[in-house]
Amino acid sequence: MRAVGIVLAGGNSKKMNGLVNKRAVSAMPIAGSYRCIDFVLSNMSNSHINKIAVITQYNARSLNEHLNSSKWWDFGRKQGGLYLLTPTITPDNGNWYRGTADSIGQNIDFLKASHEPYVVIASGDCVYKMDYNEVLEAHINKQADITIVTKDIEDTDDISRFGIVETDDDGRVVSFEEKPIRPKNNTVSTGVYVIRRRLLIELIENAMEEERYDFVKDIIIRYKDVKKIYAYKMDSYWRNIATAEAYYETNMSFLEKDTRDYFFKQYPDISSKIEDLPPAKYNPGSTVKNSLVSSGCIINGTVTDSILCKEVYIGNNCTIKNSILLTDVYVNDNVHIENCIIEARETIKANTSYIGDPDNIKIVAENNDRYEV
Repeated sequence: MRAVGIVLAGGNSKKMNGLVNKRAVSAMPIAGSYRCIDFVLSNMSNSHINKIAVITQYNARSLNEHLNSSKWWDFGRKQGGLYLLTPTITPDNGNWYRGTADSIGQNIDFLKASHEPYVVIASGDCVYKMDYNEVLEAHINKQADITIVTKDIEDTDDISRFGIVETDDDGRVVSFEEKPIRPKNNTVSTGVYVIRRRLLIELIENAMEEERYDFVKDIIIRYKDVKKIYAYKMDSYWRNIATAEAYYETNMSFLEKDTRDYFFKQYPDISSKIEDLPPAKYNPGSTVKNSLVSSGCIINGTVTDSILCKEVYIGNNCTIKNSILLTDVYVNDNVHIENCIIEARETIKANTSYIGDPDNIKIVAENNDRYEV
């Protein structure tokens, strides 16, 4: 493809209610066996973008371990590759990334060393499938300077946490409000942008000289009336997981057959890092209904309408309902868990109960000692 990819995966979100104390948002598990960043990386690979830079910063260890090899997404066997760009202390700069534009600016040499004429910039905290070639073709046909991928979302969603886009009849952006209190419409930016590489270098360098560090506010909104910025509207599945509620609802949507078929049985595929784990084990007396159970799990109790990530153990006489159990959770005997998200590597003591509200999911992070008597 005629583009290089940049994945913005360095952000944090206080609205995750502690779920990102151990990992970046982009590293959050999705559908049990995947990470959120797998979706954008698969989109890049399936669009034949061979050179990808993932910009990381906050709690990057788990994400970096997941990205320790580019082979899982088939990047750069001979050309291209997967690059992890973290904040680096240099004689000229000692700052962490101060914003999305600054994160690109501190790695401007990556863009200058590339030869592809276009850049696809995408956020690492969204779940969707997209052929970026179609966006690029629309970008070229419109002779746009910047193309923003947008999505009409339901009014019931918290659209005030997104950038709200308004266009004219030709699709040109006439208004872009970042996280307004009262949104004018329900068309939001998905965080995917297409721009010519040399123009991006110019805009980023200008922003750095003026000490402007945010890509949306200091480039998209600032140049809205100067550059030709167009919207490309997608009409397929798209979710942002940057709040605890959105993360829970996104995972629960994978319990629907249509969603699973769309992502995992329809071409193109979603790829992820493969771990050598045994298949899930269902011991006599266990019951599992409408749930996703990952490799390495051992189940003795009852699991209903739930998602179990890798290496989860469920003890005897346990009931797990409408919940998400992250990696390596150990649930002792006689435990009731409902409407909860259980943090990774937690040990749930025997004869306990954790029950949340369907409209207020309970996040459990007890930090219990697994070997405590």
